Amino acid sequence: MALPTQKHTKSRTRKRKPSLALKKTGFTKCPKCQKPILPHRACSFCGTYAGKQILKIKESKFDKKKKKKEEEKEKNKSRT
Repeated sequence: MALPTQKHTKSRTRKRKPSLALKKTGFTKCPKCQKPILPHRACSFCGTYAGKQILKIKESKFDKKKKKKEEEKEKNKSRT
């Protein structure tokens, strides 16, 4: 088995390192809800892919609380 005859210098080693750096992932916008998503994947917020409903998404706690507050405001408006 061959062995290196000389040690690689620090500069020579460091020149090679930048090619190993991680690249940024390219995000796209969901055409329905405009949230950032990874390409070629279903949207985790609305559950659509290529304009079709693929996933059934449960309503989040935040959305439920928001709806409840709106309903309470409507009840208060109707009482007064």
